[in-house]
Amino acid sequence: MLEATAFWIEKPGVGALHREPLQQPDDGDVLVRTLYTGISRGTEASVFTGHVPPSERERMRAPFQEGDFAPSDTETANYGPVKYGYLNVGVVEQGPESLRGQTVFTLFPHQSAFVVPADAVTVIPDGVPARRAVLAGAVETAINVLWDAAPLVGDRVSVVGAGMIGCCVARLLRGIQGVDVALLDVNPARKAVADQLGVRFVDIADAPHDRDIVINTSGSDAGLQLALETVVTDGEVIEASWYGDRPASIMLGADFHSRRLSIRSSQVGAVAARRRGQRTPRQRLELAIQFLSDPAFDALLTADSSWRELPEVMSSLADGSRTDLCHTIHWFEQDSAEHDSVEKDSVEKDRGNPE
Repeated sequence: MLEATAFWIEKPGVGALHREPLQQPDDGDVLVRTLYTGISRGTEASVFTGHVPPSERERMRAPFQEGDFAPSDTETANYGPVKYGYLNVGVVEQGPESLRGQTVFTLFPHQSAFVVPADAVTVIPDGVPARRAVLAGAVETAINVLWDAAPLVGDRVSVVGAGMIGCCVARLLRGIQGVDVALLDVNPARKAVADQLGVRFVDIADAPHDRDIVINTSGSDAGLQLALETVVTDGEVIEASWYGDRPASIMLGADFHSRRLSIRSSQVGAVAARRRGQRTPRQRLELAIQFLSDPAFDALLTADSSWRELPEVMSSLADGSRTDLCHTIHWFEQDSAEHDSVEKDSVEKDRGNPE
């Protein structure tokens, strides 16, 4: 019988690894052996600590989630168990001949192996190392944010919050001719990351004003307030943070009305309205993976741990004792001869693309 190791949130703030059986792949399915998963810190910390609001418990489901956050009419005490996650890179061990041996990205939780329909995986091109490919979900989100923001040539754009999403947005922005990009954060250590991304880092205290667009990815109401204070008159702020069930307080007095400011949300669950008729979610993901041929994105891969440490890592990210941008989990040392050779090939490939 096929088996896998999976990470489950047993209740708010408590996670554990469990062995579980896998179904045999049918025709049209693939069996994927995981190489890396990535932790989407903002969303996964909210899920891990039980901060998914009742109204969002269905919309927040990951594509291959198992278990429920909690029935919509119950309190957090009834939350879980749930298997959640969506940044998974692995190798196809069984399935259609065209996919066997291919490195693929899948919106699958933290698990050592899994079986899904073949059309649920996206092939990673040779120029993208397996570990970097876990950023596909973050870059896809950044694409959607920029489709919502619609920056123009020569625009002055600030990104508030140098987390994983903010950094991805800033890196993509710098590719638009003439755009002045400022990446703002309260943590001065993020300047080193900004430097590697080739974007200008600015301390919050020195935030430039009269910005044509300001994108808030900070996950804080202070960041949103700063965005309102620094955007041009008649300007638009794109709110790309997700607050879970936490309230956000901002000042809508002062000059908010007289300057005719706008706040618009951006969320990756649906393709941005400006592109919804022309792009599918799969096309958006494929575009994100193409962008990951850029080695600058390696700056976001700030920590890596064995799958055995995942419960502890998730807990420390959720409580703020770790501040990694993207913490990857490697799933090597599983009991599979096929995986041993896949692991070796992948490591050699990554060495050819140093971080």
